[in-house]
Amino acid sequence: MPLASDLRDRIIAAVEAGFDDQVARTQEMIRFPSLRGEEHAIQDHVFRLLRERGYAMERFEMDEDAITRHPGGAPFTPEHSRAPIVVGIHRPREEKGRSLILQAHVDVVPTGPAKMWSRPPFEPAVEGDWLYGRGGADMKAGHIANIAALDALRSIGLQPAATVYIQSVVEEESTGNGALMTHLRGYRADAVLIPEPEEEMLVRANTGVLWFQVELRGLPVHVREMASGSNAIDAAYRVIASLRELEAKLNARKGDHEHFKDEAHPINLNIGKIEGGDWASSVPAWCRIDCRISLYPGTTAEEAAKEIEDHLRAAARADSFLANNPPEIIFNGFHAEGYVLEPGSEAEAVLGRAHEAATGTPLKTFMTPGYLDTRVYALYDRIPALCYGPISENIHGFDERVSLASLKRITAAMALFVAEWCGLEELD
Repeated sequence: MPLASDLRDRIIAAVEAGFDDQVARTQEMIRFPSLRGEEHAIQDHVFRLLRERGYAMERFEMDEDAITRHPGGAPFTPEHSRAPIVVGIHRPREEKGRSLILQAHVDVVPTGPAKMWSRPPFEPAVEGDWLYGRGGADMKAGHIANIAALDALRSIGLQPAATVYIQSVVEEESTGNGALMTHLRGYRADAVLIPEPEEEMLVRANTGVLWFQVELRGLPVHVREMASGSNAIDAAYRVIASLRELEAKLNARKGDHEHFKDEAHPINLNIGKIEGGDWASSVPAWCRIDCRISLYPGTTAEEAAKEIEDHLRAAARADSFLANNPPEIIFNGFHAEGYVLEPGSEAEAVLGRAHEAATGTPLKTFMTPGYLDTRVYALYDRIPALCYGPISENIHGFDERVSLASLKRITAAMALFVAEWCGLEELD
């Protein structure tokens, strides 16, 4: 049942009282340069934060074999993180409420050229309402908000009257295998909340994602005899043009998808990396492009991969050189489906009440065309999967930043959500 107004006010005031410490904790997290494969130290830090609060703790590695066998698992490559997953577990004295997973990831994307940042990316800085730093918005602010929401309840002598799992994962930016590993480990709850930077809105629909590489061979010759060779980098441009045709074809299907039909460009193809050749005066013998493309919910990763392969094979057959030297397609990362959060769940109603109490405005929903770990819980646990978080700017870009006022509002909404969803009891 909805929270009494006096209890609601006490919880919001508790978040306010603890917010300076919350910001300091978030700054601590930003200082860890937790790039892919380098998250061990920050996961140790998270382990300590949770253990000192008295939570039961587990730390475990990825099970490559189990992930590989699962339809939602992405391929392992040499770059795949081997950092552990960390879970803190709150257990009530008496299980009276509904259980909950609070999840966040610690991995961050590369910074790009340091000279394009106005300040060092792993040295957090506060200017006005904004907290700057790589990974601060995506999503270390949300990570600490998970902990701070529970801290706020504890500060007024209360705790959830249901089991709560606080999960800290890796590989969110590359494969989604970290979240999948928690599922394979057996963690289950009645709902999940992931505070990604979602502009104070709830994600209604989310695209799936595929990563793939296209490797091309050329015929190397000296540039003086260029006409007798074949340039692999030039061939890559033709492949990219063909992939843009596929992208346009996929976007033309948006009318078939309820939550995407009004979006200008719901399916995005990104050519994220291109490398090739060995010498400026030799016609390149090789080129490799790294690509990322989104897919509509309801399309399996296998179906999308087959369409990409079929499209590129057809394009190669129509190319005089590629017909005899077909490109090699390698799926090397994300292999994840999208999801739709169907309206009408009790979890969404509870979050709506919490959001309105914390912000004074009704909760809005939207579609986002990026990957979210929420897909694991929506697709495989089949529970209400809520992705909802603070206002941010420049995630994956330069001068990434999160709004502190928004973060405070979101943390209050999260604490109110936990209180109503899980119920409350007095501290042990």
